[in-house]
Amino acid sequence: MKTATLTEKDFPLPLLGTADLHGPIGLEAHGLEPRGTVRWNYETPELQQHAMRRGEGDLSAHGVFTNRTGARTGRSPKDKFTVRDEVSEDTIWWGKINQPCKPKLFDKMLGHAQWFLSHREELFVQDLFCGADAAHRISLRVVTESAWHAAFARTMMIRPTADELATHKPEYTVLHTPYLLADPDSVDGLDSNAFILLSLKHKLVLIGGTQYAGEIKKSLFSIMNYLLPATGQLPMHCSCNTTGENTAVFFGLSGTGKTTLSADPNRRLVGDDEHGWTDHGIFNFEGGCYAKLINLKEKDEPAIFATTRMPGTIMENVILGLDGTPDFTDDSLTANTRAAYPIEYIENRKPSGTAGHPQNIVFLTCDAFGVLPPIARLTPEQAAYHFISGYTAKVAGTEMNIDTPTATFSTCFGAPFMPRHPGVYAKLLTEKIAKHQSQCWLLNTGWIAGGYGQSDRIKIKWTRALLNAALEGHLANVDYKTDDRFGFQIPQACPDVPSEILTPRDTWESTTAYDTQADHLAQMFRDNFQQYAPDTPAPIRNAGPRGTSSTSSQS
Repeated sequence: MKTATLTEKDFPLPLLGTADLHGPIGLEAHGLEPRGTVRWNYETPELQQHAMRRGEGDLSAHGVFTNRTGARTGRSPKDKFTVRDEVSEDTIWWGKINQPCKPKLFDKMLGHAQWFLSHREELFVQDLFCGADAAHRISLRVVTESAWHAAFARTMMIRPTADELATHKPEYTVLHTPYLLADPDSVDGLDSNAFILLSLKHKLVLIGGTQYAGEIKKSLFSIMNYLLPATGQLPMHCSCNTTGENTAVFFGLSGTGKTTLSADPNRRLVGDDEHGWTDHGIFNFEGGCYAKLINLKEKDEPAIFATTRMPGTIMENVILGLDGTPDFTDDSLTANTRAAYPIEYIENRKPSGTAGHPQNIVFLTCDAFGVLPPIARLTPEQAAYHFISGYTAKVAGTEMNIDTPTATFSTCFGAPFMPRHPGVYAKLLTEKIAKHQSQCWLLNTGWIAGGYGQSDRIKIKWTRALLNAALEGHLANVDYKTDDRFGFQIPQACPDVPSEILTPRDTWESTTAYDTQADHLAQMFRDNFQQYAPDTPAPIRNAGPRGTSSTSSQS
């Protein structure tokens, strides 16, 4: 284990001098009676020093804190539950994703967490905000036994000023016990030693048995996704950037390119993952970014690469070489290697975390079947259909027992974090698209030319060229063809992109093989949408893929 002394000069961000400053609400309000030292609102250099002292991680050759998250290197959706009570009964869309638990289970695990935290030698508390728009943000508190998880929370959420801390009153609280393992044999309702329990009634989240830090931020995202629709605001699992006059949002599941494509040298980053769309425009929920690092290359993603050499960044499950240099190609622990860094580390950003109403909405998908075009223009009804569907594809090697491309549909491009019925979010999106005349696009960052195993993934330079052309209006007056299977419109030319790749059917050696695969994917779309059809207006329901087809017609 390396030792190091990190000082203010090592960090790009200035220190506020807020250590041990906090508002009028103490830990007794959460049922805690700390026996050890409580470290209130320490800043990142101090937290990482304590993490090093406690043996929670190591430093890279560039002074970046690097850790491993143990057996769980990603989220644990099967261990995530919402308390079913009088507050949540009629407002949550219950099912396999929004799993209910009884208040009795929550109370039992709350007691365990309170006792466990009270008996730690050290506790780390962070008082923060979620939401750059003061009219819609929530105040929150994270209490954890781990210095590096406190640093993660501080990095990812919005950091109050010293004046704000002095009066800070948490509305929602996360009690975080990564080393408290549940015993499913003695706790009825749990399936493993990990648990993520949300009580909307008590405004409290319990996270235990998992060191994966992403559970913290996604729990807070779920809360915002529950709260905002009640006031007519749309929460979104998307990234966002802007020129100031031209704003774009990018929906997409993990690995489709939200973080990569929103980091554009010609557009200011608003945020890389979670936003709200209000009557006044877009606002970021977070104060940091959480980027995937697997196969990261400086030439492709220079802004993100630069953050991996800035002290204050946190790298998860990245393998360091003997000289301390990170190996971004090493997936021996997981392909889900990550970096959390303050958004201030991106030089070209929007400091306010807000932007105007989006002129363009982009749905990102990584289509491994080689069927969807690199870019397509959508009608508002088609946009709502694809928003509800939330399609991407997993490929061989990404998970156990996957040896062929597998379709994944995640409602609103973020089903695990959407507590309400999908129709609630789709209705809000449709209304806002109509009101603000946003143009919608489907952007495939995956494969064409036979699909996964038959060709390489679409070159990122082509994807960026297509995206820039769409955002800058260069695709407004080109010729389009309407795909009569999926219904969307495909541009027939784009600067700096070979025209022959724009229509996927033309890139396959066998058009018959393409038609078979395309019919298969279209049927998967239709089968998946059946669960939403009864509560979906007919124009949206009818905007999905049609029956078998093999040609395209001129629009």
